[in-house]
Amino acid sequence: MIKPDFTQQVPEDLGTVHFVGIGGSGMSGIARILLGMGHKVTGSDLRDTDAVATLRELGAEIFIGHDAAHLGNPDTVVVTSALWPTNPEYLLAKERGIPVIHRSQALAYLTSKRRVIAVAGAHGKTTSTGMIITGLLGLGEDPSFVNGGVIASLNASSASGSGDLFVIEADESDGSFLHYDTAIALITNVDADHLDHYGSEEAFEAEFGRFAQGAREFVAISSDDPGAVRVGKLLTDKRILSFGRASGSTVQLIDVDASGAQVSFGLVYEGSTHRAKLRVPGEHNAINAAGAFAVLVGLGFDAAKSLAAIANFGGTERRFELHGENRGVKVYDDFAHHPTEVSAAIKAARAVVGDGHLITVFQPHLYSRTRLMAKEFAEALSASDQVVVLDIYAAREDPEPGVTGALVSDAFKNQAQVHYVPVWDDVPAVAAGLAKPGDFIMTMGCGDIYRMVPALLDALEG
Repeated sequence: MIKPDFTQQVPEDLGTVHFVGIGGSGMSGIARILLGMGHKVTGSDLRDTDAVATLRELGAEIFIGHDAAHLGNPDTVVVTSALWPTNPEYLLAKERGIPVIHRSQALAYLTSKRRVIAVAGAHGKTTSTGMIITGLLGLGEDPSFVNGGVIASLNASSASGSGDLFVIEADESDGSFLHYDTAIALITNVDADHLDHYGSEEAFEAEFGRFAQGAREFVAISSDDPGAVRVGKLLTDKRILSFGRASGSTVQLIDVDASGAQVSFGLVYEGSTHRAKLRVPGEHNAINAAGAFAVLVGLGFDAAKSLAAIANFGGTERRFELHGENRGVKVYDDFAHHPTEVSAAIKAARAVVGDGHLITVFQPHLYSRTRLMAKEFAEALSASDQVVVLDIYAAREDPEPGVTGALVSDAFKNQAQVHYVPVWDDVPAVAAGLAKPGDFIMTMGCGDIYRMVPALLDALEG
């Protein structure tokens, strides 16, 4: 993991831009907008993904694998914090004196002349961002946006609009969400995470406080999440719109029915109750909708029309996403990688599966997170009927002795419901063998577990 050099001056004209890790959700969204602006874009990534294919169709030149020869002669290089410091393209760019800027600096460059709506939080950012974008489009606005996932109804994670609003998912993992000139901040929750970077929960919350305090117009913030409540107390001279179940919330969530494939609920705002049924399941999505609603009414849009527009949101990629069905078993994929997210995703899936069983195939993400939260992961995952635990997706971290997926499986109280399968190729047969018609298999994690879906469907057929 590289330490971003935020002192690097961003060029006034980015010119030809090379992305190291161009297929990532945030990176690909920025690259797409730059292509639309007429910039020449090149890049590299480890795998030839759908995002890479889309960018190629739009005119980007992309190499698979990281090699110094792939750098070419760009004017600017864009990187992420997840990059290894030994990356040959990164090293060569530094050696040649080419400006190397962090992804967040490139995004700040794009948003510099717009009113920025920045969505931050440990969970729910991508969905909440998608809901705000969907709502604005439904209200007749034409915002620019860069989201952390593909919005299903738009088949895109980014776009350049003609309006003055620019909606972004702001990443808190490395503190880069402080680099935007934020007009409106939405904080979905402040559940402790990324402690490998921040060191303590207090430091994590303090950074969210700085992010919210920097919002020029107003802050929409959860009234239910304890961390968010503590952050709210740090703010001074701010217009604050709170949302949640708590009485006294600016937007109060009531009458949530998350028992089926669509969640319904009511929102009380300025003495009136507005009701909606979303096209996605789960109580957590009702909460996300309340936050998006707070942003829209805070901007001055009509309350009833705002909620009706949000209700058209059809989900984002890798959030309880159905990939196929074989032998009567449906296979879903979900991005959840923190115990709170895992719990919410499983709760939503159980409401949809009905009398069937839920088999969760979980890939832990990061050694540090697994070491710190193994017990919490086991508790959240145990709401499934059966769980298959893989080994850890390292991402930006080096291995830690003794830290494997077994830490999670060993923490289960009921060992009969968990199966630790460290060999990737063995997992599909194990998961398929646990399933019968009417069941769901759900892959889960923010690593590369989604790549197992085709093998799971094949294993079910076999």
